[in-house]
Amino acid sequence: MSFQVVIPARYASSRLPGKVLADVGGHPLVWWTWRNALDSGAEEVWIATESDKVRAVCEAFGARVVMTSAEHSSGTERLSEVITRLGWADGTLVVNVQADEPMLPPELIRQVAEGLAADTEAEMATLCEPIASPAALFDPNVVKVVRNARGHAITFSRAPIPWNRDVDFHHDRMDPSHLHSYRRHIGLYAYRAGFVQRYVSWPPCELEQLEKLEQLRALYHEAPILVLDALCDAGIGVDTAEDLERVRQVLG
Repeated sequence: MSFQVVIPARYASSRLPGKVLADVGGHPLVWWTWRNALDSGAEEVWIATESDKVRAVCEAFGARVVMTSAEHSSGTERLSEVITRLGWADGTLVVNVQADEPMLPPELIRQVAEGLAADTEAEMATLCEPIASPAALFDPNVVKVVRNARGHAITFSRAPIPWNRDVDFHHDRMDPSHLHSYRRHIGLYAYRAGFVQRYVSWPPCELEQLEKLEQLRALYHEAPILVLDALCDAGIGVDTAEDLERVRQVLG
C-alpha cells in the first residue's frame, strides 16, 4: 500500500499566530510533526504553506514544500490545491496531518491510510478514542462521534452525544462508569484524492456551519466516513499557548 502525507502549515493561525515555527526542544514545532510523518511509511511527505518564512525554515531542515494560496479557509482546501499542483491520480491515498500535532504517533498516520485502503465503500477515514471524563464529554472543544454497525460515522458533534436519558446526565454529577459509550474524534484524516476534489466543490452545509465541523459536509452529501479506534494515544495538539507549554515539557 502506498500513500502520501500532506501537512498544511498555515503561519497566520488565528489562535496562536506563528505556532508552526515555535521552538520546541530546539526545533520548530512543525519539524516534530514532519519527522513523525516520515516514520509512518508514507511514500512522500509534503508541507503545504502560504508563508515564505515557513517554506524557508522547512526546506532548511530537508522537507518537501508546496506553496499554496493564502486565501484558503481550511486545511482541506489547501490539500486540494496540493493534489492539483502535484497531479495526483484520483485513487491516490492522501493523509492530512495537522502541523500542530507534534506528538502524533506514526502508527496512527499509517492506521488511517490502511483503514481507507481496506474499506472500498468509505470516502474518508479518521480515528476516535474513549472519552475519559465527564468534563471532556461536556467540553465543546472535544468533538464527539457516533458510528453505525459498519464503523462509519453517523454524526459528529460538539455536544455530548448520544444523550443518555436514563442517567443523571450532567457534567458535575455524571457517574464516570457511564462513559463507555462515548468516543472523542481525533482530527486525522485519510482521503482518496478524487474525493477531496469533489468535497471542495460542495458549498458548506448549514449543519457544518453551526457546529464548525468540516466533516459534516461529507456526511450531508452521504459520503461514508470510516471511524477507527486509535491504536494508541494521539498525544497533545497545540491550539493555545498553554498547549504549547505542555508539549515543550514533554518534548523539550
